[in-house]
Amino acid sequence: MEQQDLPAGSLRARKQRRAREAIIKAAHELFAERGFDHVTVADIARHAEVGRATFFRHFGDKQEVVFGSDEQIDTVIAEAARAPVDAPIGDSLPAALAHVRTIVVAFMERLTEEPEAYTRHEQLVARHAELRARSLTKQRRYVEGLTELLREKGAERETAALAAEIGLACFYAGRTASGNDPARLAAAVDAAFGRLA
Repeated sequence: MEQQDLPAGSLRARKQRRAREAIIKAAHELFAERGFDHVTVADIARHAEVGRATFFRHFGDKQEVVFGSDEQIDTVIAEAARAPVDAPIGDSLPAALAHVRTIVVAFMERLTEEPEAYTRHEQLVARHAELRARSLTKQRRYVEGLTELLREKGAERETAALAAEIGLACFYAGRTASGNDPARLAAAVDAAFGRLA
């Protein structure tokens, strides 16, 4: 998006960030009040006190607003990309998994910082087939992002792909083991990685 090209502290970037946050907040309030199917983009824009053009500057459709907090995974991956590695990963699956574990657990911690918001999001996605499909598409994008990051850290293609896929499996195992309880999710995902050792 356009806002990602702006310096993080510039006035324009702050205004765009506030508009984005207002849109996300308005959408979730309306989804809770009326139900997802009974809310339009125009409703969200009006409730957020922004124009439709502003809405579409930030989100492609109302489904995308549901996943508005997904920029957190991009932040976690970007932070991991900046972190130095002692040596290239090469074909070491344990080394690749150590990187993936750090990233996935950090993402789970950020995602569940607001437990009630996390639970509302999960319930909303669970009730709508199109949101479940969008969620799966996004998870594939995360796996691709992790794979690319590992390749940049020197992992061989097969090792990077396997570690990223195992990371997704640990996420699913952690969700199941914790009952998708936001208070226990990050620890359960970390424990799933621990079982691999």
